[in-house]
Amino acid sequence: MKRIGLLFIVAILAFSCMFGTLALAQEYTIGLSFPSLSFAWFAFLEQAVKDKASQLGVNVVSLEANDEVSKQISIIEDMIIKKVNGVLLVPIEVEAVVPGVEALNKAAIPVVTVDRRLKEGVPVEILAHVGADNYTGGKKAAEFIVAELSKKFGDPKGTVIELYGTPGAGPAIDRSSGFQDVMKQYPNITVKTQTANFRRDDGMQVMEDFIMSSPEIDAVFGANDEMILGALEALQASAKFNVQEVITIGFDALTDALKSIDDGILDATIEQFPGKQAATGFEILYNFVKEGKTPENAVVLIEPAVITKDNLDQAEKSF
Repeated sequence: MKRIGLLFIVAILAFSCMFGTLALAQEYTIGLSFPSLSFAWFAFLEQAVKDKASQLGVNVVSLEANDEVSKQISIIEDMIIKKVNGVLLVPIEVEAVVPGVEALNKAAIPVVTVDRRLKEGVPVEILAHVGADNYTGGKKAAEFIVAELSKKFGDPKGTVIELYGTPGAGPAIDRSSGFQDVMKQYPNITVKTQTANFRRDDGMQVMEDFIMSSPEIDAVFGANDEMILGALEALQASAKFNVQEVITIGFDALTDALKSIDDGILDATIEQFPGKQAATGFEILYNFVKEGKTPENAVVLIEPAVITKDNLDQAEKSF
């Protein structure tokens, strides 16, 4: 009887200890603000954040902004009222969201930006930024196209379409800069650039316009997979170009893009590891909120990788 009583007490103490730890962790609430769930990439990032929060027993308030700056700032103000312990932020634009971050600074709520950064030099405090090295990703996309054009023509030449992302967005600026820095080394390559706002419908429409106006299209770079998938639809519907003969590469390694590569339609995409970005950013914020621990590096850039049919298994997502 005494033994049963002792086991009961031990069980109660173990439960209390476990429950107490969980309850302590759940005292923390992290806010997540990102542009829109209409972009599959952000849906994946949101789930990665929730998975990490679940592992740590932390509450998450996750809200999308319908890709509207004013709504994102309103969401941030609401998070301040709710007294979240920290905010994981994917800013829609590099400058327009600054007033919201200023309000977080005044409320002494730490901020970590993920994927998209704020403009360098803006007068706000950011605990850390975690994202892909978008500049390097843009360079790798250009280098892939140059290599494929060299295989096709014997030396790098031809007409290349660049579908630019949302004007003012950090990834759009950095990916294009890396892409252009490589392309300008090859005077026999003509690059035509136009924004398609990171959207699939826009990618298809812009590509239809290029198909109508361009006598030759040898390669297309979409600064995200949504745009390149829209461009592929336009090329497939075209009687002017054979999609199999146009070199195509996107950015993000979305499930639809990976399947298109496996089907032999899309040639490549750039993997930027959103799960790793989300987990790293969340851990930095959580460690600061819980222990006051500041990160060793204020900027953490994750090396992107080119994914083709030969290394599909290296993509973070699957299909």
